Formats: sequence, structure tokens, C-alpha cells
Amino acid sequence: MKNRTVVMYMEIGCFVSCLCGWILVCSTLPTEYWTFSEVGSIVLTTSNYYSNLWKDCISDTTGVSDCKDYPSMLGLPVYLHACRALAVCAVITGFFGGVLTLIGMKCTKIGGSEIANARVTFAGGITYLVSGFCGMITYSWWGNKIVTEYLDPHFRAQKFEIGAAVFIGWGGSTLLISGGTVLSYFSGKEGLPSSSSKRPQRPATYATARTRRTYMLPASSSRVTLVPPLFYEGRKSRTSRAPTKTTRTFSRDDFV
Repeated sequence: MKNRTVVMYMEIGCFVSCLCGWILVCSTLPTEYWTFSEVGSIVLTTSNYYSNLWKDCISDTTGVSDCKDYPSMLGLPVYLHACRALAVCAVITGFFGGVLTLIGMKCTKIGGSEIANARVTFAGGITYLVSGFCGMITYSWWGNKIVTEYLDPHFRAQKFEIGAAVFIGWGGSTLLISGGTVLSYFSGKEGLPSSSSKRPQRPATYATARTRRTYMLPASSSRVTLVPPLFYEGRKSRTSRAPTKTTRTFSRDDFV
């Protein structure tokens, strides 16, 4: 009972961690500050450029900003398509991971038996892991490209810096991976059978007693009974000797 309570509170903590991480990952998709750059020689003419997976934006010191979507999907680079797909997969798998975990948790009592709930929770933890890895690959790939272009001395185009959305995504992905790992470990340990576990032994039974009759049996024959056979042997011997008894009459002189 004590172990079940500890596992239940552990599941609640992992679910809250994964839920917060999923919310952080979702919040980065509409955020424009994936990349950031400031261009200008004097303060009055400074312009800020920032972009995300879907559009480019620009703003000046007067507070006027303008955003423009990418003109053509087929003309975009490969890494941008891959980051879009991975980010969407992170959001979708995180949603289904939350549903599975919520069904399989011990405190909700929605599922069936304990083993069935543990297996559902294990599936939710694996789904959270997939979501976390998809998000981590997305933000790491995006950040690596920005750093590579910024440090490249031969790159002549405008250079950008890592925006706040990438750091938020890294934090959310870390929460998803850590919570999904702990959740999968404990639920898998309970719900999935171990290959090294021993099979239950056969209960002990009464063995056949070594009587004169059993010694005469062939060596290959063996019997296992639930009741000691001495009772049957004795009963059989008494029944077999009963017809052979002879009545004997005694006289008065025999007792003298």
C-alpha cells in the first residue's frame, strides 16, 4: 500500500512536469522571436528583424511593426520544412501522451486493473518521450544553424541571434523528456513482465509412500497423489484379509 502511494504521487509529479513542458512547447509556435537581429547606425534609425517558422517581421524605434508570411512553401529550405514538421509532431504527440497518462494514472481510477493502468501509463510516458525528442531536435537544429551562420566569417548576409522562443522550447522539451523517462521507468517496471522472473513453483503434494507394492512397480512409473496411500494400502489389506479369517471357538479350559 505504501509503495502504491509513492508511485501514485510520482505519477502526478511527472504528469505535471510533462504538462508544463507541453504548454511551453505549444507557446513557442505562435511566437515571432525565434531569431532576432538589430540593424542601425544611430538610435533614431534602428530596426529590429525577427522571424519564426512561419513569417518574417520588422519593427522600428517608433513602434511600427510589419510581418510578412513566407512567399512560397516550395521555395523554403529543407531545414525549415523539417523544423515545422517536428514542431507539429511534438505538439500532437504531447497531447496524446497527456490523454494516455491521465487515463492510466492510479489516482484517476479510469482504467481497469493495476497492470492495465500501468501499461497505459507506460504508453503515455513513451509518447511524452517522443514529443520531447521532437521538440529538442527542432530547437537544437534551429539554434545550431543560427550559431553556425553567426560565427562563419564568410557569411555575408544578415546575421541573426537566438531568440527567446528557442530557449523556452529547450526548457519545455527538457521537462517532457525528464518526466516521460521517469514515468516510463516506473510504469514499465510494474506493467511489463520481466523475462528474468522465475515461474511460480508447483505446490508441494504428498508423495507416494514406498510400500511393498510400490517397490515392485517398474522404475519408470511414478505416481503423485494428494492423500498418503498408506490409508488405501491398509484398507485394502484389511479387506483382503477379511474373507480369510476363520472363526475359532474357545472352551473354558483355554482360559485356565
